[in-house]
Amino acid sequence: MDSLGRTDITMAKAAEAHTFLNDWMQTLTERSRSLLSRVRGRADNTDLVELADMLLSRRGEASGVALAQTLLAGYDRASAEVRLQFLKELAAKFGPDQQRLAVAIQAYQASPEAATMSALHAASEPRRQELFRRLNLAPGGTFALVRMREDLVDHIKANPDLADVDADFGHLFTSWFNRGFLTLQPIRWSTPANILEKIIRYEAVHPISGWPDLKNRLEPPDRRCFAFFHPQLADEPLIFVEVALTTDIPGAVGPLLVHDRGPLDPTAATTAIFYSISNTQRGLAGVSFGHFLIKQVVEDLKRDLPGLKTFVTLSPVPGFAAWLRRERDNPDSRLLDAEKKEILALLDEPRWFDNAEHREALEQLLTPVAAHYFLSARTPAGRPVDPVARFHLGNGARLERLNFLGDPSDKGLRQAHGLMVNYLYDISAIERNHEAFAENGEVVASAAIRRAAKELTRREITVIP
Repeated sequence: MDSLGRTDITMAKAAEAHTFLNDWMQTLTERSRSLLSRVRGRADNTDLVELADMLLSRRGEASGVALAQTLLAGYDRASAEVRLQFLKELAAKFGPDQQRLAVAIQAYQASPEAATMSALHAASEPRRQELFRRLNLAPGGTFALVRMREDLVDHIKANPDLADVDADFGHLFTSWFNRGFLTLQPIRWSTPANILEKIIRYEAVHPISGWPDLKNRLEPPDRRCFAFFHPQLADEPLIFVEVALTTDIPGAVGPLLVHDRGPLDPTAATTAIFYSISNTQRGLAGVSFGHFLIKQVVEDLKRDLPGLKTFVTLSPVPGFAAWLRRERDNPDSRLLDAEKKEILALLDEPRWFDNAEHREALEQLLTPVAAHYFLSARTPAGRPVDPVARFHLGNGARLERLNFLGDPSDKGLRQAHGLMVNYLYDISAIERNHEAFAENGEVVASAAIRRAAKELTRREITVIP
Protein backbone atom coordinates (compact mmCIF):
# COMPACT_ATOMS: atom_id res chain seq x y z
CA MET A 1 0.00 0.00 0.00
CA ASP A 2 1.40 3.40 -0.94
CA SER A 3 1.69 6.28 1.48
CA LEU A 4 -1.33 8.02 0.01
CA GLY A 5 -3.51 4.98 0.74
CA ARG A 6 -2.26 4.78 4.30
CA THR A 7 -3.01 8.48 4.72
CA ASP A 8 -6.59 7.97 3.49
CA ILE A 9 -7.15 5.13 6.00
CA THR A 10 -5.67 7.18 8.83
CA MET A 11 -7.87 10.15 7.98
CA ALA A 12 -10.92 7.91 7.75
CA LYS A 13 -10.23 6.43 11.18
CA ALA A 14 -9.67 9.88 12.60
CA ALA A 15 -12.95 11.09 11.11
CA GLU A 16 -14.74 8.05 12.54
CA ALA A 17 -13.24 8.67 15.96
CA HIS A 18 -14.13 12.35 15.77
CA THR A 19 -17.74 11.48 14.86
CA PHE A 20 -17.95 8.99 17.74
CA LEU A 21 -16.54 11.57 20.15
CA ASN A 22 -18.98 14.23 18.97
CA ASP A 23 -21.92 11.82 19.27
CA TRP A 24 -20.78 10.74 22.72
CA MET A 25 -20.28 14.33 23.90
CA GLN A 26 -23.69 15.27 22.47
CA THR A 27 -25.30 12.38 24.35
CA LEU A 28 -23.48 13.35 27.50
CA THR A 29 -24.41 16.99 27.12
CA GLU A 30 -28.07 16.13 26.49
CA ARG A 31 -28.07 13.75 29.46
CA SER A 32 -26.52 16.42 31.67
CA ARG A 33 -29.02 19.00 30.46
CA SER A 34 -31.85 16.57 31.14
CA LEU A 35 -30.59 15.99 34.65
CA LEU A 36 -30.15 19.70 35.26
CA SER A 37 -33.64 20.37 33.95
CA ARG A 38 -35.05 17.81 36.37
CA VAL A 39 -33.10 19.30 39.27
CA ARG A 40 -34.47 22.72 38.40
CA GLY A 41 -37.96 21.33 38.23
CA ARG A 42 -38.23 19.04 41.24
CA ALA A 43 -34.77 19.08 42.85
CA ASP A 44 -34.46 15.30 43.06
CA ASN A 45 -31.45 14.22 45.11
CA THR A 46 -31.20 11.08 42.94
CA ASP A 47 -30.15 13.27 40.02
CA LEU A 48 -27.25 14.76 41.99
CA VAL A 49 -26.05 11.31 43.03
CA GLU A 50 -26.35 10.07 39.44
CA LEU A 51 -24.31 13.03 38.23
CA ALA A 52 -21.66 12.30 40.87
CA ASP A 53 -21.43 8.68 39.70
CA MET A 54 -21.19 9.80 36.07
CA LEU A 55 -18.46 12.29 36.92
CA LEU A 56 -16.36 9.65 38.69
CA SER A 57 -16.76 7.21 35.79
CA ARG A 58 -15.42 9.61 33.11
CA ARG A 59 -11.79 9.98 32.13
CA GLY A 60 -11.99 12.85 29.66
CA GLU A 61 -11.33 16.25 31.18
CA ALA A 62 -13.72 18.11 28.86
CA SER A 63 -16.65 15.83 29.70
CA GLY A 64 -15.67 15.95 33.37
CA VAL A 65 -15.77 19.73 33.47
CA ALA A 66 -19.21 19.73 31.83
CA LEU A 67 -20.54 17.24 34.36
CA ALA A 68 -18.93 19.09 37.27
CA GLN A 69 -20.61 22.33 36.16
CA THR A 70 -23.94 20.55 35.88
CA LEU A 71 -23.68 18.97 39.30
CA LEU A 72 -22.62 22.17 41.03
CA ALA A 73 -25.38 24.14 39.29
CA GLY A 74 -27.92 21.52 40.34
CA TYR A 75 -26.70 21.57 43.94
CA ASP A 76 -26.86 25.38 43.96
CA ARG A 77 -30.49 25.31 42.80
CA ALA A 78 -31.55 22.51 45.14
CA SER A 79 -33.53 23.04 48.33
CA ALA A 80 -31.84 22.83 51.72
CA GLU A 81 -33.48 19.44 52.28
CA VAL A 82 -32.11 18.01 49.03
CA ARG A 83 -28.65 19.42 49.73
CA LEU A 84 -28.58 17.73 53.11
CA GLN A 85 -29.70 14.44 51.57
CA PHE A 86 -26.94 14.70 48.97
CA LEU A 87 -24.35 15.27 51.70
CA LYS A 88 -25.67 12.18 53.49
CA GLU A 89 -25.37 10.20 50.27
CA LEU A 90 -21.76 11.32 50.01
CA ALA A 91 -21.18 9.86 53.46
CA ALA A 92 -23.03 6.60 52.79
CA LYS A 93 -22.15 5.76 49.18
CA PHE A 94 -18.93 7.55 48.27
CA GLY A 95 -16.46 6.10 50.72
CA PRO A 96 -13.64 3.75 49.67
CA ASP A 97 -14.38 1.08 47.06
CA GLN A 98 -14.67 -1.89 49.42
CA GLN A 99 -13.87 -4.56 46.82
CA ARG A 100 -10.80 -2.71 45.59
CA LEU A 101 -9.71 -2.10 49.18
CA ALA A 102 -10.06 -5.78 50.10
CA VAL A 103 -7.92 -6.79 47.11
CA ALA A 104 -5.28 -4.19 48.04
CA ILE A 105 -5.18 -5.39 51.66
CA GLN A 106 -4.75 -8.97 50.54
CA ALA A 107 -1.98 -8.00 48.12
CA TYR A 108 -0.12 -6.03 50.76
CA GLN A 109 -0.40 -8.85 53.31
CA ALA A 110 0.97 -11.27 50.75
CA SER A 111 3.81 -8.95 49.71
CA PRO A 112 4.40 -5.98 52.05
CA GLU A 113 6.48 -3.72 49.84
CA ALA A 114 6.40 -0.15 48.56
CA ALA A 115 4.27 -0.90 45.49
CA THR A 116 1.54 -2.79 47.36
CA MET A 117 1.58 -0.20 50.15
CA SER A 118 1.05 2.55 47.59
CA ALA A 119 -1.81 0.60 46.03
CA LEU A 120 -3.36 0.10 49.46
CA HIS A 121 -3.10 3.82 50.20
CA ALA A 122 -4.82 4.66 46.91
CA ALA A 123 -7.56 2.08 47.49
CA SER A 124 -8.31 3.40 50.98
CA GLU A 125 -9.08 6.91 49.70
CA PRO A 126 -12.82 7.70 49.80
CA ARG A 127 -14.35 8.14 46.34
CA ARG A 128 -15.75 11.50 47.41
CA GLN A 129 -12.23 12.96 47.62
CA GLU A 130 -11.76 12.30 43.92
CA LEU A 131 -15.27 13.66 43.34
CA PHE A 132 -14.33 16.91 45.07
CA ARG A 133 -11.13 17.16 43.02
CA ARG A 134 -13.10 16.77 39.81
CA LEU A 135 -15.73 19.28 40.92
CA ASN A 136 -12.89 21.68 41.61
CA LEU A 137 -12.03 21.67 37.88
CA ALA A 138 -15.27 23.46 37.00
CA PRO A 139 -15.15 27.26 36.67
CA GLY A 140 -15.88 28.60 40.14
CA GLY A 141 -15.57 25.07 41.52
CA THR A 142 -13.37 25.98 44.47
CA PHE A 143 -15.78 28.60 45.76
CA ALA A 144 -18.74 26.28 45.18
CA LEU A 145 -17.08 23.59 47.29
CA VAL A 146 -16.37 26.08 50.07
CA ARG A 147 -20.08 26.95 50.02
CA MET A 148 -20.97 23.25 50.05
CA ARG A 149 -18.91 22.79 53.19
CA GLU A 150 -20.78 25.72 54.76
CA ASP A 151 -23.91 23.61 54.44
CA LEU A 152 -22.06 20.70 55.99
CA VAL A 153 -20.90 22.81 58.95
CA ASP A 154 -24.50 23.86 59.56
CA HIS A 155 -25.73 20.25 59.68
CA ILE A 156 -22.89 18.24 61.17
CA LYS A 157 -23.88 18.68 64.82
CA ALA A 158 -27.29 17.16 64.21
CA ASN A 159 -25.91 14.62 61.72
CA PRO A 160 -22.70 13.09 63.10
CA ASP A 161 -22.67 10.63 60.18
CA LEU A 162 -21.37 13.55 58.08
CA ALA A 163 -18.08 13.64 60.02
CA ASP A 164 -16.23 11.57 57.41
CA VAL A 165 -17.31 13.94 54.64
CA ASP A 166 -16.15 16.88 56.72
CA ALA A 167 -12.79 15.18 57.28
CA ASP A 168 -12.38 14.78 53.52
CA PHE A 169 -13.17 18.45 52.93
CA GLY A 170 -10.66 19.36 55.61
CA HIS A 171 -7.99 17.10 54.10
CA LEU A 172 -8.34 18.66 50.65
CA PHE A 173 -8.81 22.25 51.78
CA THR A 174 -5.69 22.06 53.93
CA SER A 175 -3.74 21.40 50.72
CA TRP A 176 -5.66 23.75 48.44
CA PHE A 177 -5.44 26.67 50.88
CA ASN A 178 -1.83 26.06 51.81
CA ARG A 179 0.01 29.18 52.96
CA GLY A 180 2.10 29.06 49.79
CA PHE A 181 -0.97 29.79 47.65
CA LEU A 182 -2.13 32.84 49.62
CA THR A 183 -1.19 36.41 48.81
CA LEU A 184 -1.22 39.38 51.18
CA GLN A 185 -2.75 42.55 49.75
CA PRO A 186 -3.38 45.95 51.33
CA ILE A 187 -7.01 47.09 51.48
CA ARG A 188 -7.39 50.81 50.89
CA TRP A 189 -10.28 53.20 50.47
CA SER A 190 -9.44 53.05 46.72
CA THR A 191 -9.80 49.23 46.63
CA PRO A 192 -12.60 48.09 44.25
CA ALA A 193 -16.04 48.49 45.79
CA ASN A 194 -16.99 44.80 45.43
CA ILE A 195 -14.16 43.88 47.81
CA LEU A 196 -14.88 46.76 50.19
CA GLU A 197 -18.50 45.62 50.42
CA LYS A 198 -17.27 42.23 51.58
CA ILE A 199 -15.06 43.82 54.22
CA ILE A 200 -18.18 45.48 55.62
CA ARG A 201 -20.19 42.26 55.40
CA TYR A 202 -17.55 39.96 56.84
CA GLU A 203 -16.29 42.10 59.74
CA ALA A 204 -16.87 39.76 62.65
CA VAL A 205 -15.27 41.52 65.63
CA HIS A 206 -16.38 45.17 65.55
CA PRO A 207 -19.26 45.56 63.06
CA ILE A 208 -18.89 48.25 60.41
CA SER A 209 -22.04 50.39 60.29
CA GLY A 210 -21.65 51.54 56.69
CA TRP A 211 -19.43 53.31 54.20
CA PRO A 212 -18.51 56.28 56.45
CA ASP A 213 -17.47 53.87 59.20
CA LEU A 214 -15.39 51.84 56.73
CA LYS A 215 -13.77 55.02 55.43
CA ASN A 216 -12.83 55.93 58.99
CA ARG A 217 -10.99 52.60 59.27
CA LEU A 218 -9.20 52.75 55.92
CA GLU A 219 -8.50 56.32 54.81
CA PRO A 220 -6.74 58.04 57.77
CA PRO A 221 -2.93 57.85 57.51
CA ASP A 222 -2.67 56.04 60.86
CA ARG A 223 -4.87 53.14 59.74
CA ARG A 224 -4.01 50.05 57.72
CA CYS A 225 -5.87 46.96 56.54
CA PHE A 226 -4.48 43.78 54.97
CA ALA A 227 -6.32 40.83 53.46
CA PHE A 228 -5.23 37.39 52.36
CA PHE A 229 -6.49 36.04 49.05
CA HIS A 230 -6.40 32.72 47.20
CA PRO A 231 -5.90 32.76 43.40
CA GLN A 232 -9.15 30.82 42.85
CA LEU A 233 -11.12 33.27 45.02
CA ALA A 234 -9.62 36.50 43.73
CA ASP A 235 -12.51 38.70 44.90
CA GLU A 236 -13.07 36.90 48.21
CA PRO A 237 -10.82 37.87 51.14
CA LEU A 238 -10.19 34.79 53.28
CA ILE A 239 -9.07 36.71 56.34
CA PHE A 240 -8.39 40.39 56.93
CA VAL A 241 -6.59 42.36 59.59
CA GLU A 242 -7.40 45.94 60.63
CA VAL A 243 -4.50 47.92 62.10
CA ALA A 244 -4.26 51.14 64.10
CA LEU A 245 -0.94 52.98 64.46
CA THR A 246 -0.46 54.52 67.92
CA THR A 247 2.17 55.58 70.45
CA ASP A 248 1.06 53.19 73.22
CA ILE A 249 -0.77 49.93 73.89
CA PRO A 250 -4.50 50.67 74.28
CA GLY A 251 -6.67 48.88 76.79
CA ALA A 252 -10.03 49.72 75.20
CA VAL A 253 -11.34 49.57 71.66
CA GLY A 254 -13.65 52.62 71.81
CA PRO A 255 -10.95 55.28 71.26
CA LEU A 256 -9.69 53.42 68.18
CA LEU A 257 -13.08 53.49 66.46
CA VAL A 258 -14.31 57.05 67.13
CA HIS A 259 -14.77 59.26 64.08
CA ASP A 260 -13.81 62.63 65.56
CA ARG A 261 -10.25 61.81 66.60
CA GLY A 262 -7.20 63.52 65.14
CA PRO A 263 -5.12 61.07 63.07
CA LEU A 264 -1.52 60.43 64.06
CA ASP A 265 1.39 61.01 61.71
CA PRO A 266 2.34 57.38 60.91
CA THR A 267 6.05 58.21 61.07
CA ALA A 268 5.57 59.13 64.74
CA ALA A 269 3.88 55.82 65.57
CA THR A 270 5.73 53.31 67.71
CA THR A 271 2.99 50.70 68.10
CA ALA A 272 0.82 48.78 65.63
CA ILE A 273 -2.47 47.50 67.04
CA PHE A 274 -4.23 44.59 65.33
CA TYR A 275 -7.68 45.44 66.64
CA SER A 276 -9.80 43.26 64.36
CA ILE A 277 -8.99 39.97 62.62
CA SER A 278 -11.88 38.39 60.74
CA ASN A 279 -12.07 35.00 59.05
CA THR A 280 -14.57 35.39 56.25
CA GLN A 281 -15.42 31.91 54.93
CA ARG A 282 -17.41 29.61 57.21
CA GLY A 283 -16.76 26.82 54.74
CA LEU A 284 -13.07 27.03 55.68
CA ALA A 285 -13.71 26.76 59.42
CA GLY A 286 -10.95 24.79 61.08
CA VAL A 287 -8.65 25.10 58.07
CA SER A 288 -5.45 26.86 59.07
CA PHE A 289 -4.08 29.44 56.67
CA GLY A 290 -0.66 28.95 58.21
CA HIS A 291 0.82 30.09 61.50
CA PHE A 292 2.87 33.00 60.22
CA LEU A 293 0.35 35.24 58.45
CA ILE A 294 0.47 37.79 61.23
CA LYS A 295 4.24 37.62 61.10
CA GLN A 296 4.07 38.65 57.44
CA VAL A 297 1.90 41.65 58.31
CA VAL A 298 4.37 42.63 61.03
CA GLU A 299 7.26 42.39 58.61
CA ASP A 300 5.47 44.46 55.96
CA LEU A 301 4.58 47.18 58.47
CA LYS A 302 8.09 47.30 59.86
CA ARG A 303 9.55 47.58 56.39
CA ASP A 304 7.36 50.57 55.55
CA LEU A 305 7.48 52.19 59.01
CA PRO A 306 10.81 51.37 60.71
CA GLY A 307 9.81 53.46 63.74
CA LEU A 308 7.35 50.76 64.81
CA LYS A 309 8.71 48.80 67.77
CA THR A 310 5.67 47.12 69.33
CA PHE A 311 3.10 44.90 67.62
CA VAL A 312 0.08 43.87 69.68
CA THR A 313 -3.55 42.95 69.29
CA LEU A 314 -6.57 44.28 71.10
CA SER A 315 -8.62 41.13 71.05
CA PRO A 316 -12.04 39.94 72.23
CA VAL A 317 -12.45 36.96 74.53
CA PRO A 318 -15.50 35.23 73.01
CA GLY A 319 -15.46 32.15 75.22
CA PHE A 320 -14.99 33.77 78.61
CA ALA A 321 -18.57 34.54 79.71
CA ALA A 322 -19.86 31.07 78.76
CA TRP A 323 -16.98 29.37 80.57
CA LEU A 324 -17.47 31.54 83.66
CA ARG A 325 -21.21 30.78 83.70
CA ARG A 326 -20.42 27.07 83.78
CA GLU A 327 -18.05 27.60 86.70
CA ARG A 328 -20.64 29.71 88.53
CA ASP A 329 -23.30 27.03 88.01
CA ASN A 330 -21.00 24.21 89.07
CA PRO A 331 -21.65 23.37 92.76
CA ASP A 332 -18.34 21.50 92.89
CA SER A 333 -16.21 24.23 91.32
CA ARG A 334 -12.67 24.18 92.66
CA LEU A 335 -12.11 27.69 91.35
CA LEU A 336 -15.05 29.62 92.80
CA ASP A 337 -16.24 29.36 96.39
CA ALA A 338 -19.53 30.78 97.67
CA GLU A 339 -18.09 34.25 98.37
CA LYS A 340 -16.62 34.60 94.88
CA LYS A 341 -19.87 33.41 93.32
CA GLU A 342 -21.72 36.04 95.34
CA ILE A 343 -19.54 38.76 93.88
CA LEU A 344 -19.89 37.39 90.37
CA ALA A 345 -23.67 37.49 90.74
CA LEU A 346 -23.30 41.26 90.32
CA LEU A 347 -22.64 40.59 86.64
CA ASP A 348 -26.30 39.70 86.26
CA GLU A 349 -27.41 43.21 87.16
CA PRO A 350 -28.17 45.60 84.29
CA ARG A 351 -25.31 48.06 83.70
CA TRP A 352 -23.38 46.77 86.70
CA PHE A 353 -20.38 48.78 85.55
CA ASP A 354 -22.13 52.09 86.35
CA ASN A 355 -21.81 51.29 90.06
CA ALA A 356 -18.24 52.21 91.06
CA GLU A 357 -18.20 49.90 94.09
CA HIS A 358 -19.47 46.93 92.13
CA ARG A 359 -17.12 47.67 89.26
CA GLU A 360 -14.10 47.75 91.59
CA ALA A 361 -15.03 44.46 93.28
CA LEU A 362 -15.60 42.74 89.95
CA GLU A 363 -12.33 44.00 88.50
CA GLN A 364 -10.50 42.70 91.57
CA LEU A 365 -12.00 39.23 91.02
CA LEU A 366 -12.42 38.99 87.24
CA THR A 367 -8.78 39.76 86.48
CA PRO A 368 -7.31 36.72 88.30
CA VAL A 369 -10.23 34.53 87.16
CA ALA A 370 -9.53 35.55 83.56
CA ALA A 371 -5.82 34.84 84.00
CA HIS A 372 -6.73 31.34 85.18
CA TYR A 373 -9.06 30.95 82.21
CA PHE A 374 -6.27 31.65 79.75
CA LEU A 375 -3.58 29.64 81.47
CA SER A 376 -5.51 26.61 82.69
CA ALA A 377 -8.98 26.21 81.12
CA ARG A 378 -8.81 23.48 78.49
CA THR A 379 -11.06 21.70 76.01
CA PRO A 380 -11.37 17.89 76.19
CA ALA A 381 -8.64 17.82 73.54
CA GLY A 382 -6.31 19.72 75.88
CA ARG A 383 -6.32 23.04 74.00
CA PRO A 384 -7.18 26.48 75.41
CA VAL A 385 -10.93 27.02 75.59
CA ASP A 386 -10.83 30.44 73.97
CA PRO A 387 -10.76 30.28 70.12
CA VAL A 388 -9.08 33.68 69.73
CA ALA A 389 -6.38 32.61 72.18
CA ARG A 390 -5.78 29.46 70.13
CA PHE A 391 -5.39 31.56 66.99
CA HIS A 392 -2.90 34.05 68.39
CA LEU A 393 -0.90 31.59 70.46
CA GLY A 394 -0.70 29.37 67.39
CA ASN A 395 0.60 32.36 65.44
CA GLY A 396 3.41 32.81 67.96
CA ALA A 397 2.04 35.63 70.12
CA ARG A 398 2.52 36.09 73.86
CA LEU A 399 -0.46 36.69 76.14
CA GLU A 400 0.51 40.14 77.37
CA ARG A 401 -2.21 42.02 79.25
CA LEU A 402 -5.82 41.74 80.41
CA ASN A 403 -8.06 44.78 79.96
CA PHE A 404 -11.06 45.02 82.27
CA LEU A 405 -14.04 46.62 80.48
CA GLY A 406 -12.04 47.07 77.31
CA ASP A 407 -15.24 46.57 75.28
CA PRO A 408 -18.43 47.62 77.09
CA SER A 409 -20.56 47.17 73.96
CA ASP A 410 -23.54 44.81 74.13
CA LYS A 411 -21.55 42.16 72.27
CA GLY A 412 -18.45 42.64 74.43
CA LEU A 413 -20.48 42.34 77.64
CA ARG A 414 -22.38 39.31 76.38
CA GLN A 415 -19.27 37.41 75.28
CA ALA A 416 -16.75 38.40 77.92
CA HIS A 417 -18.28 40.79 80.47
CA GLY A 418 -16.35 43.52 78.64
CA LEU A 419 -12.95 41.85 78.96
CA MET A 420 -10.36 42.34 76.21
CA VAL A 421 -6.76 41.15 75.98
CA ASN A 422 -3.50 42.20 74.32
CA TYR A 423 -1.40 39.58 72.55
CA LEU A 424 2.17 40.71 71.86
CA TYR A 425 3.97 39.76 68.66
CA ASP A 426 7.70 39.90 69.32
CA ILE A 427 9.42 39.20 65.99
CA SER A 428 12.40 37.58 67.69
CA ALA A 429 10.18 35.17 69.63
CA ILE A 430 7.30 34.39 67.24
CA GLU A 431 8.68 31.09 65.97
CA ARG A 432 9.79 29.97 69.43
CA ASN A 433 6.38 30.77 70.93
CA HIS A 434 4.61 29.00 68.08
CA GLU A 435 6.66 25.85 68.59
CA ALA A 436 6.03 25.90 72.36
CA PHE A 437 2.29 26.06 71.77
CA ALA A 438 2.14 23.65 68.82
CA GLU A 439 4.39 21.00 70.35
CA ASN A 440 3.60 21.23 74.06
CA GLY A 441 0.38 23.26 74.33
CA GLU A 442 2.28 25.90 76.32
CA VAL A 443 0.55 29.25 76.79
CA VAL A 444 3.35 31.82 76.63
CA ALA A 445 2.21 34.63 78.94
CA SER A 446 3.65 37.70 80.62
CA ALA A 447 4.78 37.58 84.23
CA ALA A 448 1.92 39.91 85.20
CA ILE A 449 -0.72 37.46 83.94
CA ARG A 450 0.97 34.53 85.67
CA ARG A 451 1.04 36.48 88.94
CA ALA A 452 -2.64 37.35 88.55
CA ALA A 453 -3.59 33.69 88.18
CA LYS A 454 -1.78 32.84 91.42
CA GLU A 455 -3.57 35.65 93.28
CA LEU A 456 -6.89 33.89 92.76
CA THR A 457 -6.15 31.39 95.50
CA ARG A 458 -4.13 33.51 97.90
CA ARG A 459 -5.82 36.95 97.89
CA GLU A 460 -8.79 38.02 99.94
CA ILE A 461 -11.51 39.28 97.64
CA THR A 462 -13.75 42.04 98.94
CA VAL A 463 -17.35 40.88 99.30
CA ILE A 464 -20.02 43.45 98.48
CA PRO A 465 -23.08 43.21 100.78
